[in-house]
Amino acid sequence: MSIAIVAPFKEVSDWVRTFQKLDPSLKLEVYPDIARPEEVETVVVWQHPHGILMEYPNLRLICSMGSGVDHIVADPNLPEGVPVTRIVDPRLTYSMTNYVIMGILNYHRQFTRYQEYKISRTWDMSDPEIDVSVGVMGTGQLGGDVLDKLKAIGIPAFGYGNSPKPEFRHPYFYGDQLDTFLEKVNVVVCLLPLTEKTEGFLNKDLFSRFTPGTYLINVARGKHLIEEDLMEALSEGWVSGALLDVFRQEPLPENHPFWNHPKIMITPHIACITMYEAAVPQILDNHRRRRGNQPLSNQIDVNQGY
Repeated sequence: MSIAIVAPFKEVSDWVRTFQKLDPSLKLEVYPDIARPEEVETVVVWQHPHGILMEYPNLRLICSMGSGVDHIVADPNLPEGVPVTRIVDPRLTYSMTNYVIMGILNYHRQFTRYQEYKISRTWDMSDPEIDVSVGVMGTGQLGGDVLDKLKAIGIPAFGYGNSPKPEFRHPYFYGDQLDTFLEKVNVVVCLLPLTEKTEGFLNKDLFSRFTPGTYLINVARGKHLIEEDLMEALSEGWVSGALLDVFRQEPLPENHPFWNHPKIMITPHIACITMYEAAVPQILDNHRRRRGNQPLSNQIDVNQGY
């Protein structure tokens, strides 16, 4: 039986070398050159063509190449009953949450404004910082780490999620407490998982309930944001600016209005990058666990979407 990598839009040569180095006896194939689909037992996927996994009749495990799994659960023809796992890497948390803290501090200390002043040769010492209170939407491993770091540097911060967390270590709101949560913050960070409930969550209705002038950071998924609603929210003053690392279409089209909007900062989906050196050992371990009918690491609930 073999492992197949199905990631048509990703350069996978380093992944292949790492698999072969860690297990020289492994039968490894790369889509679309899969000679014997009936021998594929585990697939390693990123943005796979929907329906393609049905071509592997003996498939027993689906592994995401990253921490996100929405690209998997969005497949309407996902093989029923096949477990799905994701990558958990402390380096992902380190990179992602440092990026978020950077965005918050950039807004807090107005570095974007001072870069503009440099170009215009303006010496203006007024209002060098904005008082910030941060709301983190999504309080899993990433959101919890952001809140930990904000507490360490003395910035007020609050978490928001779908369900109660009685033992959570930070001030926390959930469900219909959304408005109370939004009243307390003027920076909103989206780290929500992408599910049917959260797709399009960053929309006009939400923005109109913000404290006027709230700053938005989205590092979760592009489909969380209704992009035209953000443009309206900026013109209405509900949102003062945004830092975006993810988009509905990537790469962002050259004619997209975000490129030229002075209040929107853009990075090309680099807040965190999966390191194959950390991912491949986890995938191999779960491949062996599945073959031995042992519990899997980092298995997700397909029905919940995370």
